[in-house]
Amino acid sequence: MILLQLSAAQGPEECALAVAKGLLRLQAEADGLGVTVRVLEEEPGPRRGTLRSVLLALDGEQAERLAGDWTGSLQWTCPSPYRPGHARKNWFFGGARFAAPAPELAGEIRFETLRSSGPGGQHVNTTDSAVRATHVASGISVKVQSERSQHANKRMALLLIAQRLAVHAQAQADAARAQRRDAHLQVERGNPRRVFRGERFEPIADRT
Repeated sequence: MILLQLSAAQGPEECALAVAKGLLRLQAEADGLGVTVRVLEEEPGPRRGTLRSVLLALDGEQAERLAGDWTGSLQWTCPSPYRPGHARKNWFFGGARFAAPAPELAGEIRFETLRSSGPGGQHVNTTDSAVRATHVASGISVKVQSERSQHANKRMALLLIAQRLAVHAQAQADAARAQRRDAHLQVERGNPRRVFRGERFEPIADRT
């Protein structure tokens, strides 16, 4: 099983439309390859029929190939359906594949089994197959009941925890970059803490 996320990131509404269209195209390609695609999570876009992001589970012998075709920067070239006459015709969105969890990750997670709830046919409420997984260090928690066996739900939970940890790490890295960028933009002109002069960059004096 592979987790793949399509995202419009901070792009305009045309990029969110590209994600929705991309999902339909990916599902059609998956059918041709015999790959099962399940939507795990989705964030609606600003307009009806658009998606800001969607998280998918891919299953099948050709899942690796399909994920590879949809990983990286993706471009949709089309005049804007929302802004007639707009000069821009290239809209970008991204595909990110989340790697299989490291073997040691399972030892960092607390698993609880519970009875499935909600719609799901005859298999719901018959066994304690649902799983709640919590990453102890971060507190990140997921509940999975989409699979019919406890083992399969644990596998899915591990993948989701790994995905959330990767997203969290990326968010922290992005925040650190933004902080460095802000610090660069906010350099004070005047009132220097230290002053250097000439080609030899010699300090004049330190201010206390």
